[in-house]
Amino acid sequence: MLSVHSLTKWLILSNLLAFTAAQPSPKQQKRISDAIRNASQQKPLDYTAFVNPFIGTDNFGDVCPGASIPFGMVKFSTDMTGYAPAGYVADPTQKIRGLSPLHDSGTGSSLGTYGNFEIMPLLCPNGFNTCATRLDDRERLRQPFTDDASPGYFTLTLDNGIKMEATPTRRAGLERFTFPANSKPYFALDLANDLPNSFAGGELNIDPEKGRITIGGRWGSSFGPSRFNYQAFACYDLLNGGSQSLDEFGVWTADNFGLDSKGLGLTHLNLTLNLIGGVYQSGALFSYAGKPREIVIRVGVSFKSVDQACANAENEVGGSTFEDIMNQARSLWQEKLSKIEIDVSNTPSNVTEMLYSSLYRTFLTPNNATEETQGLFADTTSFYFDSLYCSWDTFRTFYPLLGLHSPVEFAQIVDTYIDGWRKNGWMPECRANNLPGWTQGGSSADNIVSHFAVSYHNEASQLGVNLEELYAALVTDGEVNPPEWNIEGRQINVYKTFGYVPFAVLDVSSTGRQTREGSRTLEYAFEDFGIRQVAQLLGKDDDVTKYTNRSLSYRSVWDPSVVSDGFKGFSQKRFSNGSFAFTDPKDCSPKDRNDTRPCSLQSTNVNGFYESSSWEYSWYAPHDTAHLIELMGGNDTFIKRLDHFFDAGYYLAGNEPSFQTPIGYHYADHPAKSIERVRDVVFSNFDITPAGLPGNDDQAAMASLLSFHLLGLYPVPSTTQYLVLSPFTPKYTIHNTFLNVSTTVTTVNYDPKSVRKVIPPGTAAYVESVTVNGKNSSRCHFDFYDVFRVGGDVVITLTADKERVDSCEGSLPESISTGGFASAR
Repeated sequence: MLSVHSLTKWLILSNLLAFTAAQPSPKQQKRISDAIRNASQQKPLDYTAFVNPFIGTDNFGDVCPGASIPFGMVKFSTDMTGYAPAGYVADPTQKIRGLSPLHDSGTGSSLGTYGNFEIMPLLCPNGFNTCATRLDDRERLRQPFTDDASPGYFTLTLDNGIKMEATPTRRAGLERFTFPANSKPYFALDLANDLPNSFAGGELNIDPEKGRITIGGRWGSSFGPSRFNYQAFACYDLLNGGSQSLDEFGVWTADNFGLDSKGLGLTHLNLTLNLIGGVYQSGALFSYAGKPREIVIRVGVSFKSVDQACANAENEVGGSTFEDIMNQARSLWQEKLSKIEIDVSNTPSNVTEMLYSSLYRTFLTPNNATEETQGLFADTTSFYFDSLYCSWDTFRTFYPLLGLHSPVEFAQIVDTYIDGWRKNGWMPECRANNLPGWTQGGSSADNIVSHFAVSYHNEASQLGVNLEELYAALVTDGEVNPPEWNIEGRQINVYKTFGYVPFAVLDVSSTGRQTREGSRTLEYAFEDFGIRQVAQLLGKDDDVTKYTNRSLSYRSVWDPSVVSDGFKGFSQKRFSNGSFAFTDPKDCSPKDRNDTRPCSLQSTNVNGFYESSSWEYSWYAPHDTAHLIELMGGNDTFIKRLDHFFDAGYYLAGNEPSFQTPIGYHYADHPAKSIERVRDVVFSNFDITPAGLPGNDDQAAMASLLSFHLLGLYPVPSTTQYLVLSPFTPKYTIHNTFLNVSTTVTTVNYDPKSVRKVIPPGTAAYVESVTVNGKNSSRCHFDFYDVFRVGGDVVITLTADKERVDSCEGSLPESISTGGFASAR
């Protein structure tokens, strides 16, 4: 019998070959493949060994492979030239600017985010004044195939032979540099430079006796109003507990037009914002006595103060060695990754690597900056997580996955959202760099906190969440117009007046970019459904009625007269007089022939939809798909239209409004077609190479979506319903240590040959039956309260007889219009 790993050997070999065109070391992929192959001989399993941090570092995946702990504030990575929002890219033609401790992962900010406090090791054979400190001069390529990373560790080697390594704590870490023999180590440390070039003034001080450099300054938002600035601080300890000695030290300033000055022995820089604009650069330059091969630098960062940055380094790193910190980080990752344990020995190798690499990325963000607050949140007693951008990306799959295994962290993040309402009046939508970012769909935080409430309302108090406060925050988002809904809340006044967000409406009470009226209406409606769900569990009957009715507002922008590709009825933006403003449903789709059409937050986006087409957004009513089927002409037409959506190329795997569409067949009573479509989606869009994501990871939205696909599940946000598919693994267990329960899903008749883009005829892949703790369940869906809250055993039995099992046997997933979600669990 052919083994599972032999079946995927061709994939592993092809991926090893693919690495010859990219920077990550082939040795890294071999190490991962060997760990998976030898898993049966390991007790206990090291789940960190299955993680490939470089997936998504090409093809605009914007993933940061840097050294971090789960939800860590620091992510040590190199910053690179070209398009590199997360600092690092696999593209071997791009050069290294330096190594820095602050990054985000998987965000779509084209400006880049953070990259503060870059340090660059240098060889200056002719002395201090000849060092290449200016950015354009110091940038270097790397040696081919030296990039490597694992959870809690990052390294690469520059083309001059200097090896750079890093390992983290939550707010600090160690950087280690190995120099060529007989060379004098020099370093340039930046005050001003960051990835988006947003420096707004700051200060740098060198204390040669302590061997310490401190930096503090202000920088601009990566995805929000440019008028906003955040503060950040760093503390660099250079002596490694006295085992290293400084030699020369001083400061430098430079620009792109001739300035390149160095001040040997100077210890202070104090720069304000350059009001006339332009690029200017500055920092410290120092060297070490003797010619040591290895230099270790301790780094602490803070968003609060320089003193706090130094305290973070002292308290979190202290005198620990590089290996000590790396092992501590790996232990933290092992604890998180083992929340989901699969049958590695009998699962295809690529599935194991994709799953654990995806789980890894779901713990990278948001960043736990508790006790590091500033501005309105200075000294808050609540948890504080930053890089919440954007909630529109993450509410669909990221938080439902977190809710399966990590309710403690979920509650801490929910506390962060509620505290945003306490301090600022509305929950944050897209907070980045500790600053408000741009809203996209509306107040998607509503669906995040409502998902927590419906899942953990019994334990909310124990988890530190006040449900009445949570509901008050929801109602504020749903009822109170912010003065500017570009950055928080919704344009709720006109939405309540008209039952939709009108195009070209007079709004005399608030400000916002008058775009995306179609998609904002659809998102507002689902956000109202989230409020409805919490009102129901709190027994607020009048509010249940009100928000149920408002959740049906998606119907208000349905124009039954619009025809595209022979299918009738599409969502459209609408004037305040009730007439529709026609948009071709193909506009802003992959089939749009106008590749310059504005489709995002631009003021010239007249399409009516955000980063999407009407072809894509017209499927969006997760809480009421049954009525959507009626609007589209019934089950048969719905199925044909859904097939056409995929086959004609309208589907975008990397776009969040499309997340649920592959499983849409469930609602039309054809679950076998969902299974086939998900197989196709996974293997057409995801793999284990640096280009293995369909674009931007969107702060692990793609990672969590892929995780659900591989586990054979899909969540309906703001509900406790999970749609059931065919797992890509024969067995897995999800551990919820807070509830002290474990849930094991066993796939009977699992056939690894089915785990491919097209299921071969006669292969068991389709769900025949589902039992939960010995009791029969629907083959199409089950409830969180019946499964993951109580733990136990779920058995999914598969068959090759697609026709016989291609129905939900009278138990379709729930929709509001068919009496679904009638009571809170």
